Amino acid sequence: MQYGMIIDIDRCVGCHACTIACKAEWEVPAQYGRNWVHRLGPAMTTAGMAYTYYPGLCNHCDQPSCVDVCPADPVAMTMKDAKSGKTVTMEVAATWKDPFNGTVQIDKERCIGCGACADACPYGARYINEALADDESDGKADKCTYCMPRVAEGLQPSCVQTCLAGARIFGDLDDPKSEVARYVKRGAVGLSSAAVQIGPNSRYFGSKKADMELLMQSAPQEMPEASLRRIMLAKMTRPALKQVKELGLLGLAGGLLVSGLNNKDQE
Repeated sequence: MQYGMIIDIDRCVGCHACTIACKAEWEVPAQYGRNWVHRLGPAMTTAGMAYTYYPGLCNHCDQPSCVDVCPADPVAMTMKDAKSGKTVTMEVAATWKDPFNGTVQIDKERCIGCGACADACPYGARYINEALADDESDGKADKCTYCMPRVAEGLQPSCVQTCLAGARIFGDLDDPKSEVARYVKRGAVGLSSAAVQIGPNSRYFGSKKADMELLMQSAPQEMPEASLRRIMLAKMTRPALKQVKELGLLGLAGGLLVSGLNNKDQE
């Protein structure tokens, strides 16, 4: 199984109901978004003047670049297939790709808020929510999860349920009888480029050449390179944080130690 979402841009009217529903469902801070709607154009294309909308979200990629860069200590996690009951135990960091449904998820309890995963995503689909800061981090990574808690209860993702135009379709891409699979046969594609080929499973369909030409211009043209610095900083900072707690240096000295390490990322 590989869950995926189709955005039918022939139907999208740019109303932002999907973004508002997502914020309300998951208490997303006003300055961030698990999904977004960008207006493209009016602009000239090879098929004439056009404009359309780019509703974006996490692509739950086949080869998610966010997963490998996570520096959180891996733990053994047992995952269960909701349909067959089969289980798989695997070593995962704070973000991983589910072996049964293909979605990419985040364990906020273990996320250290370093931002490496956000840096690594070529689609800009992740952010660090500072409102979730705790003793272990200055915030937690967040993004679209395809509303897995809702899906587990037999519901549609909140953006799909709320879309007034029916422009969002969710389902199993591996099921040839599903509506999403039929859209792929009709030509729905992910936003990929020559330099970014990581298998996005949020895909787009449009019958107008001009609209699709505009949309494909939003495909990322390079893989980010900034994540290595984040990973190194996180690995340097975490032992210092642990030492601060163990020694009880929670006053000025402890604050200066952690602050000094974090400031390296600003240089």
